[in-house]
Amino acid sequence: MPRFALKIEYHGAPFVGWQRQIDLPSVQGAIEAALAKLEPRVHNIAAAGRTDAGVHALAQVAHCDMENDWTAFRLSEALNYHLKPTPIGIVGCAEVAPDWHARFSALERQYHFRILTRRAPATHQAGLVWQVKHPLDVAAMQAGADRLVGRHDFTTFRSTICQAKSPVKTLDRLNISEVETAQGTEVHFDVRARSFLHNQVRSFVGTLERVGGGSLSPDGVSTALEAKDRAACGPVCPPHGLYLAAVSYEADPFA
Repeated sequence: MPRFALKIEYHGAPFVGWQRQIDLPSVQGAIEAALAKLEPRVHNIAAAGRTDAGVHALAQVAHCDMENDWTAFRLSEALNYHLKPTPIGIVGCAEVAPDWHARFSALERQYHFRILTRRAPATHQAGLVWQVKHPLDVAAMQAGADRLVGRHDFTTFRSTICQAKSPVKTLDRLNISEVETAQGTEVHFDVRARSFLHNQVRSFVGTLERVGGGSLSPDGVSTALEAKDRAACGPVCPPHGLYLAAVSYEADPFA
């Protein structure tokens, strides 16, 4: 039974998230339904990360097991045909070893977040960015972000329904940059770690937005982290500015 790695791009707006849910539209459910059109049976695919409702992906990675003799090209073409008209695209497909696992073989996940800072309503970017109407001090935000890099107890930045066994994680990178676009100024977050807690990235961004707006100091981020208390976290930002941007493996299966 050959195993295939899938690189998946999707717009998260129509879905309750990645994970399959009964009678609700999910990314996993849509792909498994497409696979059942190719091989009529129950399919169970595994992904590198479970994105929440409204979160997008540029390069989610999952794997599936097939019974028939598919080439990677034929499989991706067939899946893309049967995924229409959902906003899901299989942008990469490769046969991998039978013991390769999209989640457990992953070495690092990279998330990207976009904030659009302008007063006029977002039109073309609606649903793809978090819009705030005031300017942000990116240097102060980066100073606050630097307090979060490394190995910490991230209880403050962890959802109360998080199922992870431990709140202790190592954050490898949290870089913030300002980008001028035709639509206005955007603030971009590049966040990388081997694994994340539920709502961790959105909790970071919501707290750091308060730093950029001047209602919290960079030292306040350290205080919040050290509190190990969810009540010390800033507002959790909305999901539609968040993207699963990349998943790294010891050997890139799509190279």
